[in-house]
Amino acid sequence: MSETRTQRQVHPSVLLVILCTAAFMSTLDVFIVNVGLRSIGTDVHDASLADLSWVLNAYAIVFSALLVPAGRLGDRSGNKRAFLIGLALFTLGSLGCSLSGDLWLIVGLRCVQAVGAAALIPTSLGLILTAMPVERRALSVRIWAVTGSLGAAAGPAIGGLLVQVSWRWIFLLNVPIGVAAFVAAALLVPGVRHGTETRVPDLLGGVLLMAAVAALALALVQGPGWGWASGRTLAAFALAVLATLAFVARSSRVASPVIDLGLFRNPVFAWANIAMVLLSISFGAQLLGLVFWLQEGWGWSAVRTGLGIAPGPVMVSLTGLGLRRWIARLPANVAAAIGALLMGGGGVLIGASLTAHGRYASEILPGWLVIGTGVGLAMPTIIGAASSGLAAHQTSTGSAVVQMGRQIGSVLGVALLVVVIGSSTITVDKLHRFVDAWWWAGLFALLGLVSVLSMRPRRPDSVATASSQVAEPAI
Repeated sequence: MSETRTQRQVHPSVLLVILCTAAFMSTLDVFIVNVGLRSIGTDVHDASLADLSWVLNAYAIVFSALLVPAGRLGDRSGNKRAFLIGLALFTLGSLGCSLSGDLWLIVGLRCVQAVGAAALIPTSLGLILTAMPVERRALSVRIWAVTGSLGAAAGPAIGGLLVQVSWRWIFLLNVPIGVAAFVAAALLVPGVRHGTETRVPDLLGGVLLMAAVAALALALVQGPGWGWASGRTLAAFALAVLATLAFVARSSRVASPVIDLGLFRNPVFAWANIAMVLLSISFGAQLLGLVFWLQEGWGWSAVRTGLGIAPGPVMVSLTGLGLRRWIARLPANVAAAIGALLMGGGGVLIGASLTAHGRYASEILPGWLVIGTGVGLAMPTIIGAASSGLAAHQTSTGSAVVQMGRQIGSVLGVALLVVVIGSSTITVDKLHRFVDAWWWAGLFALLGLVSVLSMRPRRPDSVATASSQVAEPAI
């Protein structure tokens, strides 16, 4: 009774700010460290680029691997409890990174951050879908999705500014925000629970899933360095395939699987996940490729690079929120398809315009604004469509599956970029390779367009009315 009273007294906007702040922090940290790697390497005794890459890779691997198990545990034990635990771990890991002077200790603490982030993403969406008033849920989901996209795209911009003071501020920034969000969530977020089952999700299945995602991510991020045909890379890919097959076989038999495979009988959910992976491949290559080119190809500073990236995330927010009424009138697959088309078209525009002369306003800005508009249209729509037909007790798990696809797609996009350009360092004489990378990103955006066209909701306004469907059983 007290939880219901608390939920009524707290203004929905306050709840949304708390939950979106946590989501922003966790997605921000996937990308914010990119522009600070060189400063970290200098501070920890000139570590090699291969060693420094683990500051990024460790976070990506653990984050991807734990998203679904964390969401499943949130559905079973209560989203608020899992959310608070995740926020505490993320904040403590950030504090540790900011104080550390040893590279491998930073890598270990980045894993702690990733564990916390993996809990924050699915539980924050789960709390929105269960704690927000019914009439505000559809808009809240869109705001949450835009916040996540903004955090991912704004990472280089914010990181570039903070690195000018010290790379430690990249991590230290999270501490006061995390503490404030933890206190606010503990006091104000209602602890709503929808599941009555008390069985612990299949632990062995969870281990198999983590092994599959971790092995895949390891093969992708290390493949360029190890060699794609090397024994280590092939072994990692083989482990990923075997663990995936074992996970599917076990999940089809146990009473309480980590992922209910029945979720994928919902065609909207299944196609939304495919589209999310493909579009994330495109955007992952575009975003990191742009950071590389501005810094290495044109020789821009971290601050200038961050400011050059900033217009894209601004368009993500303006589109996702400013055009929401227009988007709500469209079928979900049409709105997402327009977004995918803009993502690919913007990349093609940059690829066709780019030269070695550094004319940002004419060569990059127009295409980057188009890409930001496409992301603002496509990503929130896909997330909303994927969640629209799930039962309340499946929301955290379902959202975690979508976000896992997003992270795997991002890792694939980075691997695609490295394969095409041949090196993590871009110089002007490699312009043609960089242009090729934009063409490849456009191809994956086109494949994403085909996928979202198959994402046909039961009603044209399914995303706009997602809040009224979250309590219905999944198809």
